[in-house]
Formats: sequence, structure tokens, C-alpha cells
Amino acid sequence: MRTFVFRSLTGIFFGAFLSVLVTTAVIYISGKELLEGDLFIKNAFATMFCGWFFSVTPLYFEIKSLRLSQQTALHFVTVAVLYFALSLGVGWIAFNIKSVLSFAALFICMYVIIWVCFYLYFKHEAKKLNDDLQHI
Repeated sequence: MRTFVFRSLTGIFFGAFLSVLVTTAVIYISGKELLEGDLFIKNAFATMFCGWFFSVTPLYFEIKSLRLSQQTALHFVTVAVLYFALSLGVGWIAFNIKSVLSFAALFICMYVIIWVCFYLYFKHEAKKLNDDLQHI
């Protein structure tokens, strides 16, 4: 429970920081001097929620009774459903078939790339730990 709360707060704060950072960049790049308050609030809360579920869902990978394939499937489905529902609801993805399919393809590609990077990193770390244990 302690880990869940810590990751929740970390994700929410990271989402808030990211929201402010992106908003500031958009203001400077586009030259807009005024913001629509309701649009800013909607996107800020959406980004905080996104930060929350992206920081909490990796807890699936800490459930030792599940195989890696089960952990990955649970994580992928949870993240995909939440992110697509959020993105369509907030307006980050246009509500048409071309946009949804393009975004789905991009999402799957990014997920696979990030998953492979984490897998290789942790495999390397495990190898280092095993090598260190053999030298004791």
C-alpha cells in the first residue's frame, strides 16, 4: 500500500509538472498570450491522471505469482484502455477511424520499444548482480 501511495503521488506530481511544461512550451512556440482556462484545467487533470496510471500500473510487474507474459498483457491492456479512453475523452485524439488507428499503431510501437528497453536493462542488471555474487 505504501508503494502504491508513493507511486500515485509521484505520478500525479509528474503529470502536473509535465502539464505546466507543455503549456509553457506551447505558449512560447505559438505566441499565444491568452489561455482558455477550462481547456487548460481539462488538459492538466488529464495529464495528472495519465501520470498516475503510468506510474501505478508497473506494479503488475511486481506480482511474483504471474509470468512475465501475464504481467505484460495486464499492463498493456490497462494502460491502453485508460489512455485511449482519456485521449478520446479529452480530445487528444480526433474521433475518427484514421486518427484512432494511427494513434493505436504509434501507441503499440512505442509500447514495444519501451518494453524491450526495460527488459534489456533489467536483464543486464540481473547479469551484473549474478556476476557480483559469484565473486563473493
